[in-house]
Amino acid sequence: MNTLPGYLRQAGTALRFLLLATVVLGLLYPLAIFGIGQAIAPFQANGSIVKDASGKPAASALIAQVSANDAGTQSPLWFHARPSAAKWDPGASSASNLGPNDPKLLDAVKANRAAVAAAEGVKESEVPADAVTASGSGLDPQISVAYARLQVPRVAKAHGLSPETVQAMVDRRTVTGLEAFLGQPSVNVTELNLDVAAAAPAK
Repeated sequence: MNTLPGYLRQAGTALRFLLLATVVLGLLYPLAIFGIGQAIAPFQANGSIVKDASGKPAASALIAQVSANDAGTQSPLWFHARPSAAKWDPGASSASNLGPNDPKLLDAVKANRAAVAAAEGVKESEVPADAVTASGSGLDPQISVAYARLQVPRVAKAHGLSPETVQAMVDRRTVTGLEAFLGQPSVNVTELNLDVAAAAPAK
């Protein structure tokens, strides 16, 4: 006959359940998910790390790597990512939270369009929409093919490369179909800039 008080039996049951849940959910499940990730998609599971020309880890392909000054102006030497409300800071990922009819957003878009047109030497009407609007995360490395092509002459000149060479890099980095973000052809600006750095003549 079981003589243990009811509360002791309940405490023992709770303790056994706690230990079982800890082993299953705190150890076995994480190990299983880790193993599946490593087997099916090791590149993505390990942070989508891309390497430079020397083979050293350089960045994550999931995050826009931007060289910008304190004013938030991107370096003219490289392909530019989309504008960022977080100033491309991985520790402060966020959107602007401005509505589509907010005067501040409209002013920012207008200013961005003028700045891009001046930097690329084109008319404001030729500036793609993604060149003047920020992504939801502020860290999106994907840009449209149109925006990448718009920047080819500037980047080629900055690094002493032919426009044809740089355009070939854009074409090689253009993803379509299932790989493309939301089905739209796009270019990963982080990977593209690593290609440019690898091809640029040593200075």
